[in-house]
Amino acid sequence: MGQYMNRHASPPVLFAFALLFATNMSGQSKSGVAAEVVAVYPRSEALYLDLHQHPELSFHEVETAAKLANELRQLGYEVTTGVGRTGIVGVMKNGAGPTVMLRTELDALPVTENTGLPFASTVRTKDDAGLEVGVAHACGHDIHMAAWTGTARIMAADRAQWRGTLVLIGQPAEELVSGAKAMIADGLLTRFPRPDFAIAVHDDARLPAGIVGYHAGPILTNADALNIKIFGRGGHGARPEATVDPIVIAARTVLALQTIVSRETSPFDPAVITVGSIHGGTKHNIIPDEVQLQLTVRSFTQPVREHLLSAIDRIVKAEAAAAGAPREPLIERVQATQALVNDSALTRRVSAVLSREFGPARTKDVPPEMASEDFAEFQLAGVPTLMLRIGAVEQNKYDAAMKSGTPLPSLHSSQFAPDREPTIKAAMITEVLALRELMPAGRTEGK
Repeated sequence: MGQYMNRHASPPVLFAFALLFATNMSGQSKSGVAAEVVAVYPRSEALYLDLHQHPELSFHEVETAAKLANELRQLGYEVTTGVGRTGIVGVMKNGAGPTVMLRTELDALPVTENTGLPFASTVRTKDDAGLEVGVAHACGHDIHMAAWTGTARIMAADRAQWRGTLVLIGQPAEELVSGAKAMIADGLLTRFPRPDFAIAVHDDARLPAGIVGYHAGPILTNADALNIKIFGRGGHGARPEATVDPIVIAARTVLALQTIVSRETSPFDPAVITVGSIHGGTKHNIIPDEVQLQLTVRSFTQPVREHLLSAIDRIVKAEAAAAGAPREPLIERVQATQALVNDSALTRRVSAVLSREFGPARTKDVPPEMASEDFAEFQLAGVPTLMLRIGAVEQNKYDAAMKSGTPLPSLHSSQFAPDREPTIKAAMITEVLALRELMPAGRTEGK
């Protein structure tokens, strides 16, 4: 069931598992897509293991992009590389019909993997700031790429079941929420067929492997990253009266910022302000000249977003003024992405197909969450979008966690390890069903 069992099981056991999966899914799948997935899965799993062991950071996904581009070329897709720096685009035209885009992400995270898996990443590199970091696919983008290539193989192998133009994109730098924007700026929507729909899947560390989640409307938040520099007047720690202590100002600021959510924002409007980093000082008896804070700010609506940012500006400056700081703080907005909103009509259409094929026990309307993602850039460009969630937790581990109350490793955790086989297979089935629904054979259809 988990990675160790799948890796070390004997061939008869693996065959029995695959047959059971195919039988169970085929019983629910009128299209028989589960059997197609079982046939291509070994190649996708091999790619997954390779990608997992050789992750690359955002905008450095050179080898990753080359591997995916090579897969698509072998399948007959027209492939363009270097789109938005390291992105790839594969196009397959199959008669008259809608144009549908399927996205996967290429990048990994600066995380040192601590899963204990025999194929765990041991990669270390220097990030863009020159710091040495571990690198791991702690968000599951390797799962997405493995499923994406399997789906590409299935769609290329049986073109009688769909009509239209399939645009497959491998997007860089999702973790920096800048790769989608870079691809669009590089002509993704003008140099290539413009999609009528855009689809993506994302693994979910809160759901058992094989569960498919959907939700119409907002599902992920606006996200703003702020750098704040608070200035003081440094000096000897034994003579604080001769200084203006920026560490004290920063401490007061961190606490005061939490009142924006608790006292200035309606409980019915989700909002988060997190101070994720605070740096200042060099020695226990030296009061520094400045302290730096890094914040992430999350919201679903533009009015709430604007209020949060305005209130942060007000409080940060007021705390500094109250302490007699020699300079007003610097507040820099370094990253921003919009809330991801699933198109309602598109969600209803695809979720209906998934519910019929998987069955009601394996398809769930999942609530929005406070994470963010730059897939929203395609929605902002006028393309109806849909992101679906794929459960990634081994069932036994999920059941044990629910019973004990012990939190499961989340995405971005050094211990996150998806249950690869059922997760990849469910993602492929979901993608193929969605694409065939949106590009049906026998008739042409637009938006």
